[in-house]
Amino acid sequence: MPVYKPILMACQRSGRRHWYKSMKRLAILDDYQGVALSMANWASLKSEIVTDVITEPLHGTDAAAARLKDYEVLIAMRERTPFPRALLERLPKLKLLVTTGMRNASIDVKAAVERGVLVCGTGMLPHPTAELTLGLILSLARHIPYEHQGMREGAWQRTLGMSLNGRTLGVVGLGKLGSEVARLCQALHMKVLAWSPNLTPERAAQAGVEMVAKESLFTNADIVTVHMVLSERSRGIVDAASIAAMKKTAYLVNTSRGPLVDTKALIDALTERRIAGAAIDVYDEEPLPTEHPLRKLDNVVLTPHLGYVTQENYRVAYGEALEDVKAWLAGKPLRVLQPV
Repeated sequence: MPVYKPILMACQRSGRRHWYKSMKRLAILDDYQGVALSMANWASLKSEIVTDVITEPLHGTDAAAARLKDYEVLIAMRERTPFPRALLERLPKLKLLVTTGMRNASIDVKAAVERGVLVCGTGMLPHPTAELTLGLILSLARHIPYEHQGMREGAWQRTLGMSLNGRTLGVVGLGKLGSEVARLCQALHMKVLAWSPNLTPERAAQAGVEMVAKESLFTNADIVTVHMVLSERSRGIVDAASIAAMKKTAYLVNTSRGPLVDTKALIDALTERRIAGAAIDVYDEEPLPTEHPLRKLDNVVLTPHLGYVTQENYRVAYGEALEDVKAWLAGKPLRVLQPV
């Protein structure tokens, strides 16, 4: 339902319905928590744009095309709704597509530009995902979710945890986020190894970590955490061979993107107890299907893509998305994304 339905009612009473119908329409997509309108002053657009909020996921191109075909402006939250060429070709009115963050692998920016659609981004804070990563590492090492559930059921001390002090963390991808996770874990006196295809000794030294070969990282780490941008080159970079190289007592953490990890290989290793466990915040398909095999494993900690989901991050993302819309209306677009 339009946020500004009262405007329509007033227009109907005053005979100005045509004015309302001629206004541009904007949709904020995938507002799962129903908080987008409270994160920025969207009401400031009411004289120029009618704003709708869509809270449910749009599954598939047909469903998305049917729901979004009448909008000139769309605000996408990360990769929740993909925008491939096939969908963009079915959105004839679309003129502005804003994604939170300055990268979105699920948007075909080239196809958008070819169709005259401006694609803009926003800032995002790096530390919320790093904080969640640390929380997941602690949850695995000390079996926090399992012991919490046990307390609910009347149990007491069912597991023997692992101290992080003196353990080895392997960071796959030492960008801003990977470096922040390394810093947090160094504060817990963990040794940190790092690898990525383009990592240099100078970059590793700057972060105070040891640069190693990929196989060495997976062989020696007690916990492996993944922090890479998803691309065709990085898809499946944590493959079956990488997982097979891990210690039987080791854990894998992924708070970056689901397709970076070979999900089938991971599920097989977890099922066969070839690694101790995993903590996962991101998935090949989101929301994760109810009957997905990961939901049935007892040696995983699962969270519903919470890495960037904080009040502070949403205020930055939605606030700058609103700025992007106003700048576009003024003919001075901000944070324009180009095809790569």
